[in-house]
Amino acid sequence: MRALLIGLLTVFKHLFMRPVTLEYPEKKRELSPAFRGKLYTSGCIGCGICKKVCPSGAIQYNKDSDNKVTSYTFDLKKCIFCGNCMYYCPKGAIKMEPEYELGSDNISDLKLSYKGGNND
Repeated sequence: MRALLIGLLTVFKHLFMRPVTLEYPEKKRELSPAFRGKLYTSGCIGCGICKKVCPSGAIQYNKDSDNKVTSYTFDLKKCIFCGNCMYYCPKGAIKMEPEYELGSDNISDLKLSYKGGNND
């Protein structure tokens, strides 16, 4: 009987509290400015530091004969969103957007390609 009363008191105590969860697709939580989400680049100089510090090898880029970046690819299948590429970039060319809904049925959507080292 005592256990039943304790259980009922617990239920009534939580009955008047605010819910902890969100109704996800309709309501989305506010993210911290330091959130690490979808990667993008703008103004890459092709120094290669990001590629060297990436522990999962998710970054690839191609250079032309003038040693300028012609294309940049982030492979989200490999990326662990550690932020090393963004932290160590000397020009601050790599950023992480607050976009976290990256799931897809199409595997090619998980490779983000940018031309010329920027989003243009």
